[in-house]
Order: sequence, then C-alpha cells, then structure tokens
Amino acid sequence: MSQQVIRIAELASTPAKSGKLPVSPATVWRWVREGKFPKPFKLGESVTVWHLAEVEAFITQRAGGVQ
Repeated sequence: MSQQVIRIAELASTPAKSGKLPVSPATVWRWVREGKFPKPFKLGESVTVWHLAEVEAFITQRAGGVQ
C-alpha cells in the first residue's frame, strides 16, 4: 500500500494560490504546535510532509463538526 504525502505548498493557501486548506502556512504551523493538526515528518533535510490521509481525516472531522 502506498502512502501519499502533501507539502505545505499544496496544503496552505497564499495570496497567489489556493491550497487544500483556506489558511496560511503560519496557521498550519501554529495548529501543529498546539496539537490541533497532524504532525508532519521529514523525508529529507529540507523536505517536510504530512500524510495525506491524516490531513483528509482532519478536514472530514472538522466538516462533521466533531472536535
């Protein structure tokens, strides 16, 4: 089974483009620090990613009103 990952550039929104979430990269990192968002992991020294399934579960949980 292959696992898909997502980087911050595809995850967060910026003025130039929309991401999977309608929040800034700073908000994503704040949520991670506060334990509200899944923790990322490193693929390499400068490559940080999230498991796509965990991000989608977070979105589904929030859309359903469950916290």
